[in-house]
Amino acid sequence: MSEDAPVVVERPEAGIALVRIHRLARRNALNMEVRRHLARAFGELAEADDVRAVVLAGTEKAFAAGADLAEMADADPVDMMRRATHRLWKAVWDFEKPLVAAVRGLALGGGLELALSADVVVAAEEARLGQPEVRVGIMPGAGGIRRLLRAIGPYRTALLVMTGELVDGRTAAAWGLVSQAVPDAEVEPRALEIARTLAALPPLALARIKEALRHEGDVPLEAALAFERTAFQLLFATRDQKEGMRAFLEKRQPRFEGR
Repeated sequence: MSEDAPVVVERPEAGIALVRIHRLARRNALNMEVRRHLARAFGELAEADDVRAVVLAGTEKAFAAGADLAEMADADPVDMMRRATHRLWKAVWDFEKPLVAAVRGLALGGGLELALSADVVVAAEEARLGQPEVRVGIMPGAGGIRRLLRAIGPYRTALLVMTGELVDGRTAAAWGLVSQAVPDAEVEPRALEIARTLAALPPLALARIKEALRHEGDVPLEAALAFERTAFQLLFATRDQKEGMRAFLEKRQPRFEGR
């Protein structure tokens, strides 16, 4: 992918990819071109056997400052349906490998919805996060309300989506909206550190853990417990389970193969 593209894929170290939104002139606003590039990048990384964890980042001033309103201001409902942006987002939503979001600057509207598609979110303490769509006459449309409800409950969700107020990274961490808040300069190094840890762990077990986390709240408790129990049992068919337990008993570092 060209460095002039609005999304750049980097390989900072073995086993890890870094997907960077790089549309500086518009604070990484999510136009259709950015969405298509993201879908293509995540589709390719899903098939890359040498990638075990991914970091999704923006730039210093913005992770992503929301949807590009210049593309939406004059749209009608048919225009929006024909864009079928949910199909493009599925490449990120359905990504089976561990995904860490590194949020600096602004993460607003669709930008926050994109960050919340990750498994782990590391935010700068001074980052600004929110769903301000109501202030331009619309509402979150890519899972923002559902994901916020899961993360921070109905009352804090209502505050954000009904007033359009923003919160900083420290508040977001205190609320449980993000995993961790760190100084700005430490955001990407911390995200890469987490990705490095994840890349060294058994991929099949991580994929099942991710699936169990995503199903939480979607099904009745008994069904969720049954899924978790079955996934746990099936992992005993993997070579990684044998390697992990033998390495523990032999007091050595395991070498996981994803098999």
